[in-house]
Amino acid sequence: MYRLLIVDDEEIITDGLYEVFQRLMSESLDVCKAYSAKEALDWLSRTRVDIVLTDIRMPGMNGLELSQQIQIYWPRCKIVFLTGFSEFDYAYQAIQLPNTRYLLKTEGYDKVTQTVMDVIREIDQDLRVERLVEKSLEQTDALELIAQGDYFRHFLQGSSSSHRHREELARDFEELHIPLSPGAPVLLALGRVSYRADIGFAGRSRVLWEIRKLWNSFMSEQTISIGVIDKYDDVLWFIQPSLDAGETFHQHLIRYLEGTLELVQEACQASLQSSVSFTVSGSLCEWEEVPPRYERLRRLQQLRIGDGLAMILMDRAEQGEADALKEAASIDQKAAIMEVYLEGGKAAEFLGELDMLSAALLQCCCGNVQKTIEGYYAVALILFSYMNRMGMHDKLAEYGKLMRLDDHDSMKEAFVYLREAAESVFDYKNKDERDRASKVIERICQFIEDHLSEDLSLVRLAEIHFFNPSYLSRFFKQEFGMNVSEYIDKCRLRKAKEMLRNHEWKVRDVASAVGYEAAHSFTRFFKKMTGLTPQEYRDGLV
Repeated sequence: MYRLLIVDDEEIITDGLYEVFQRLMSESLDVCKAYSAKEALDWLSRTRVDIVLTDIRMPGMNGLELSQQIQIYWPRCKIVFLTGFSEFDYAYQAIQLPNTRYLLKTEGYDKVTQTVMDVIREIDQDLRVERLVEKSLEQTDALELIAQGDYFRHFLQGSSSSHRHREELARDFEELHIPLSPGAPVLLALGRVSYRADIGFAGRSRVLWEIRKLWNSFMSEQTISIGVIDKYDDVLWFIQPSLDAGETFHQHLIRYLEGTLELVQEACQASLQSSVSFTVSGSLCEWEEVPPRYERLRRLQQLRIGDGLAMILMDRAEQGEADALKEAASIDQKAAIMEVYLEGGKAAEFLGELDMLSAALLQCCCGNVQKTIEGYYAVALILFSYMNRMGMHDKLAEYGKLMRLDDHDSMKEAFVYLREAAESVFDYKNKDERDRASKVIERICQFIEDHLSEDLSLVRLAEIHFFNPSYLSRFFKQEFGMNVSEYIDKCRLRKAKEMLRNHEWKVRDVASAVGYEAAHSFTRFFKKMTGLTPQEYRDGLV
């Protein structure tokens, strides 16, 4: 979903355009509005904006000056200048700017909407993977990428020798051609890919390679970054602002990253048919803090809701919060794979690996009892640790038997119990995710009903409930069966009808109570929903 921001100091024009786009393109366009350049800058600092439809001549900061600020916040944003003044100097300045178009207000709504549709098609074209891959510049060869990946995987283990001295870090970065600065803090983003069911190992490797290309295409304008594959086959990016980025962009980095990742997700889905979920640290950290910060991102990734959706989860914890989440004890390669499946909620894959491991261990049980016991406890420890971390220990019966092999009559019975325990964990996990999703939806709906007179834009709802706007839109539709805007309209209509039954309320008071500053805008909304004006509806009640 793209985001359109309408900016004009004449409220009747802004409101009119807002209603036109809400009516025609609410499914594909999240529409926001501002009555001044200052208010527009607030939107730009809060969320990604793809298209700005703005008047050129406004009090305070004019549209041309605003466009310069837009390029700082969102360099890919397209700008459509809309003005009642046809002076040549304004038009000439406007057409000289990148990513801009120029329209006269006298050309009417049809021309404006057609222009915005053309811009959307232009953005779609820019997102095609062929164009992005062509723009992507390969900075390292395959051997360098392998060496860099090995280095950072070792670094993430928290080995003191890998980050004790800045001088040593700088030397390593230089030798491995790592473009990041060892003396500057870094931001982390962890990406998990959901592959198609029919894709094999080679296909997954290709998808990961293409995703890194897409990342570079979007991120290279304002940031320096490098992405490596961690031991769980997720992609971890290390990000720093580019050397020529200004102070404004440094302050805006987190929002820029969140907004740009939406475009990366859309490009991955459109060109690779793969969805990517991102978990992003909420602040820059020093290099010595990277290993525990990375572990925190991995754990937060497990708590995601809305299974199957490409989400962006921002770590909003305070920077100084202690991170007590540590790796479980070392286990063999099979158990490590199973741990990844458990954390990713992949029940079929986990149980399949467990069945194969059980069969292999039971077959060699007579010859190597200690190896079979080790295998049992390796899997049991994964489940036991996961249940404790997720607060399941008092939800599942007899979980204590996991760590008491002597309580089982035979090794075969012990592995049957392991499988039953794993099935119970996945059942509880799925139920817990559904319960959490229901509670989130309930909380959002209640907030909407309690604040109908206030700003209920997708951006504000996302901020209050700690979501990314695009993810909130998809999540709400999936869980509730309708768009957020549709639900808001239904709530406003229901409250308006209730208030109109009381003749002491004037129509303009009803309009204000349900979020419409202008009575004529409320009248258009009410008639669209009911076929009657508010007054006609009230008269019909008599």
